[in-house]
Amino acid sequence: MSDYTPLTDAELLAASGRDAQAFGELYDRHASGVYRWARRTGLEEADAVDLVAELFARAWISRKRFRDPGDGSAAAWLYGIARNLTAAHRRRGHIESKARRRLGMPLQAEPETGPVLAERLDAEARRSELATAMASLPERYRRAVQMRVVEELAYPELAARLHCTETTARKRVSLGLRLLRERLTDTR
Repeated sequence: MSDYTPLTDAELLAASGRDAQAFGELYDRHASGVYRWARRTGLEEADAVDLVAELFARAWISRKRFRDPGDGSAAAWLYGIARNLTAAHRRRGHIESKARRRLGMPLQAEPETGPVLAERLDAEARRSELATAMASLPERYRRAVQMRVVEELAYPELAARLHCTETTARKRVSLGLRLLRERLTDTR
């Protein structure tokens, strides 16, 4: 019989600062369970994989803030981070859907036949109008829209790159999209 007792999650997190394998063991314990949970919540496979990666990246960064609930398990902490990431993913999708509707873009991919194909060809023809409208935006709005819509940056990252608050970044994106929509509407 072995005297080996596996380390608790709390012990692995405490050791991870000096032993990266400890964090790897924590990952091995929880990654597949979090992935299955993410799939059950309705995330697509690729999104669930991304969620697991982002979860453990955030857990690594904030590992020193982990507080042992008394049983040594980090499961509740990890799943809490996962729930927050999932909620942010869904909000981001909702926000992107609203932006697509405001710009008159299709919400879902559809078979490209008949009217749908004609609409896509019209959109391709208007590409230069969009480029002109984007170029005419004031720099701070153009950069914000470019980073949020094209580069798909989350608002905290966008704010960091723009050297402003998250609220200011949101306002710049919103105002930029409004100006863009007005300029595109004026050309129709």
